[in-house]
Amino acid sequence: MKIKLIVLLCLVLLCSHDMYLKMEGYFIESNEEATIHLYNGTFERSENVIDRDRMLDASLLGNGKRFKITDDQWTEKDSITILNFVSGESGTWVAGVSTKARSIELGAEDFNNYLEHDGVTDMLEWRRENNVMDQDAVEKYSKHVKAIFQVGDKRTYDWSTSLGYPIEFIPLKNPYDLHTGDTLAVKLLRDGKPLVNQLVYADHVAAKHGHSHTNKEHSHASEDHSHDTSEHSHQETDHSHGDEETTDSAHGHNHEHEDGTVHSHEPASTNDDHHHDASTKNHSHESSEEATVSESHTHATGQELRTNNEGIVNVRLSEDGIWYLRTIHLVTTDEADLTHESNWATLTFEITHSHDTEDGVDHTHEEDGGIPSYVFWLVSLLIVGGLFLWFNKKK
Repeated sequence: MKIKLIVLLCLVLLCSHDMYLKMEGYFIESNEEATIHLYNGTFERSENVIDRDRMLDASLLGNGKRFKITDDQWTEKDSITILNFVSGESGTWVAGVSTKARSIELGAEDFNNYLEHDGVTDMLEWRRENNVMDQDAVEKYSKHVKAIFQVGDKRTYDWSTSLGYPIEFIPLKNPYDLHTGDTLAVKLLRDGKPLVNQLVYADHVAAKHGHSHTNKEHSHASEDHSHDTSEHSHQETDHSHGDEETTDSAHGHNHEHEDGTVHSHEPASTNDDHHHDASTKNHSHESSEEATVSESHTHATGQELRTNNEGIVNVRLSEDGIWYLRTIHLVTTDEADLTHESNWATLTFEITHSHDTEDGVDHTHEEDGGIPSYVFWLVSLLIVGGLFLWFNKKK
């Protein structure tokens, strides 16, 4: 019994890693030195660095031009892989990294536990309905991550350009034309086509240089249920599926909205993919990078959505901060020596409130329900003028 509990604990803590391209601030100046951190773990903590030969593509896109990121632009600190670059001309830029596929073998019980704890409930339900809960799994997984950041003041359309990854998020509006309280529609593509009925998680953290609002005008959701700021990490609640990644898990129900999106209370990934690292009984999506066990499995606030018939989710940008979307697409496959294939995607960007009216305060020079000031001054002048004429007449 104790051995089973230990194995289950290891599975919960070490079964998945999300991957993110993350900046301290997504607003930078033209032609200045900048960095982007590649996190493999949760949005809050990276568990391992990513080997350069693991990257199929690493690109920067700005002003209609795509630049290949070279190996010498990467450095490492602790468990974080760091991109060093000089920002280009003013515009809305995109950074992207796509990884090679790897595979992992899992026994039936471990695979089922992994699906349950990572919230891949669609696949778990499919196994139940098809009476294959006792079948082992060999899963191939890969990860594809993007960040959108603003250089200078000029807005460009690079945010809408596909990088051609197997799975990727593409906003339908420039995030930097929006503000806190707005809604951002995002399309999810799989092999260039809309991915329908896919579970997506959206969450945010406060930017280090910014501030957040909790008033009603800026905070439209605390209604969403997410997983650990949308991620499970080895230290927070990670399931480690690879050397470089962690996925969240959620458990719950889905509530469908009129627009076709679904607010769900289940783990961060139904339909989601797992990255499992080869050949270990715990879920490690990449054997090359060993994840450390540190905290317990937790769930945090966030929006759980499903793509509609056009592959679109609508994200409520309820707070100032750095926002991130994540999804894992897990399916069965007939490919030789495999039973499943998963593709993971994340997208990060920053949202701030509009400064047209500071914190929603209406700057007017009239009292609500009172007499406008110009009326007061006009009446005063008439009275003074009248008195002046009256005294002159008396003389």
